[in-house]
Amino acid sequence: MPLQVVYGESRDRSTASQLAEKLREVVDDGTVYLGYPVLATADERVEVDALLVSKAYGLVAFLLASSVPQDEESWDAVASAQDRLYNVLDSTLGKHEGLRRRRKLALDIWTVTVFPGPVTGIPSDTEGIYCDLQDVAEHVAALEGIDEDVERALQAALQRVTTIKPVKKRASVQDASSRGAALKVIERGIANLDQWQKAAAIETPEGPQRIRGLAGSGKTVVLALKAAYLHTQHPEWRIAVTFHSRALYQQIKDLVTRFTFEYSNDNYDEEFLQIMHSWGSSFKAGLYSEMARAVGTTPRDWNYARATYGMDDAFQGVCQELLAVVRASNPDPVFDAVLIDEAQDLPPEFFQLVYLLTKDPKRIVWGYDELQKLSESAMPGTDELFGTGPSGQSLVSLAEQDKQPRRDIVLPVCYRNTPWALATAHALGIGVYRDGGLLQHFDDPQLWGDIGYNTVHGELALGSAVTLERARSSAPRYFHELLKVDDAVVMEKFDSQTAQDIWVAQQIKKNLTEDELEHDDILIVLPDVYRAKSRAPRLMQALLELGIPSHLVGVGTSVDEVFKRESVALAHIHRAKGNEAPMVYVVDAQYANSDSQTVTRRNTLFTAITRSRAWVRIVGWGGRMDEVAREIDVVREKKFRLDFTIPTADKLAELRHLHRDRSEDDRATVKKATDALQMFLEAYETGQIDLYDIPPAMRTRLVMKMKEDLPRDDT
Repeated sequence: MPLQVVYGESRDRSTASQLAEKLREVVDDGTVYLGYPVLATADERVEVDALLVSKAYGLVAFLLASSVPQDEESWDAVASAQDRLYNVLDSTLGKHEGLRRRRKLALDIWTVTVFPGPVTGIPSDTEGIYCDLQDVAEHVAALEGIDEDVERALQAALQRVTTIKPVKKRASVQDASSRGAALKVIERGIANLDQWQKAAAIETPEGPQRIRGLAGSGKTVVLALKAAYLHTQHPEWRIAVTFHSRALYQQIKDLVTRFTFEYSNDNYDEEFLQIMHSWGSSFKAGLYSEMARAVGTTPRDWNYARATYGMDDAFQGVCQELLAVVRASNPDPVFDAVLIDEAQDLPPEFFQLVYLLTKDPKRIVWGYDELQKLSESAMPGTDELFGTGPSGQSLVSLAEQDKQPRRDIVLPVCYRNTPWALATAHALGIGVYRDGGLLQHFDDPQLWGDIGYNTVHGELALGSAVTLERARSSAPRYFHELLKVDDAVVMEKFDSQTAQDIWVAQQIKKNLTEDELEHDDILIVLPDVYRAKSRAPRLMQALLELGIPSHLVGVGTSVDEVFKRESVALAHIHRAKGNEAPMVYVVDAQYANSDSQTVTRRNTLFTAITRSRAWVRIVGWGGRMDEVAREIDVVREKKFRLDFTIPTADKLAELRHLHRDRSEDDRATVKKATDALQMFLEAYETGQIDLYDIPPAMRTRLVMKMKEDLPRDDT
């Protein structure tokens, strides 16, 4: 694998790029970070111009000098800079157990100062390497390497992800074959960024950047790392980090706090780095409310927005109002950088507000879930999101530039979900094995490859019959090594809700007593948002009868906090979204089998299943569960392959029309019209009314409309 170059914020990007090209001549494994984040001691901040991590050549830190020293005093300054760099690396790496061998560091630290021209007169007592660009590859080629275990621990330490490891020690785990023991290994594996994540975290272009990937591919961690990196590099910048799901607040705050402390030995400054919900509330500022106040306008609240624009369009409506004010007043931008998680859930007007209120060069980074909405292949394009200029020109471009940070990054590996859970979720979500055929599909079939599926048969083209399976490379190997397929995804159906709840409670009791899991390893997802408050108590009572405490997120607890120690979390789908747990129970799964809002309900089931980090239990009750259960059984029989025909363009249009999601008002109109039509048909069938009783003009309109809309037989 060739040397990977990660383009961070370098003091001298041109020279740093030349250094990378020289290193490519000898290094064919590993990563070179150009503009590595600041390292900090208790007393000072030490900058690194480049950092090479390679199994063949170990750890090499570079400083780029602007001129060659001509006297003893200049050489002392250059040598002192190398000594500081060596000492801070030694101190930083020595904190990590995996990088120590008894009292010593497990690897040598090589430091190199690179000059713009030939180097002469190096003092004899100077430690380290001093050379010019022409000789640097030769010096690196002579260095000793490190073993694989040390390299893995080194990457974790340098990528600032060791703090992602759970605070829990799981000291109660005694049985090496238990689920708790498997979880310890999985959590250790998650703590190391992959090559795509580390590039996304450090590479920040002079302008906008998009980060894409499935849920569980690490977007939130990457955005938190990037926020800490930018804040440490530029403590004077005003940076905002925002998101759609309120329940994400605590997770992002914890990550940013940990990462900033590792970068700077200090907490982040909340005046300059603000973590806030996209909207906000009466008691906590959000990005929308901050932008409104920045232009001297009182932000709208939820009650006003819902009453004015309806529940589905509430946020879009208030953003549209504020956008008109901002465009009319043309205020000075207030943010130096804005990072947006869960971008797929936010309206274009929100992005346009962010664009107008972010300073040039518009450092806006947005991450979104591929296929969060299963009928769509991607976010809207940048023109739709950010708008266009007066003459129709694009305001935002994601075009790549040679030897520059990437503007469009895809994270291809899914660390949250097992391949079996993901295949099951996709099959149910789009209706692969549904009796009535597919419910939805995205426009570009090639996206299946982008999100980690291999084509077993057929081709990824509209109208083509295909068989797809999850690629081994799209999931970490510990899933296959530690988990059993039959245990990773379990489906159960019951005659009644009571029977379902008793089974769930009994299984959770086993999770806590036999499986060596803890209360906050478990999440129960309720798919029906509107009935969650009335539904949850029955399930909580079943748990309580077995001595298991539980809580409904947002009821008696903060909406910003999902998990509590010694209590099992129940959450409706909006509270669960953006969160994950090792063991997930998706209850009342029959909710997805409905004649109305079918796509929305299938998407809800997809989202619920993909909250699971290791094991998922999909349970439901009553006759409506039969179809869901049958589809899951077929997925298992097919060995978690997806076997279907990709719709043609015409069929896609038909699916979108038949199964389109309707607004609250639209649903009310449909129900009213359906009831009226039902009354007419009953009266017509019983002879109480005749077709000629309908006014002639209305009768003509009805016949003409039916001729237009009904499919014609051209054979």
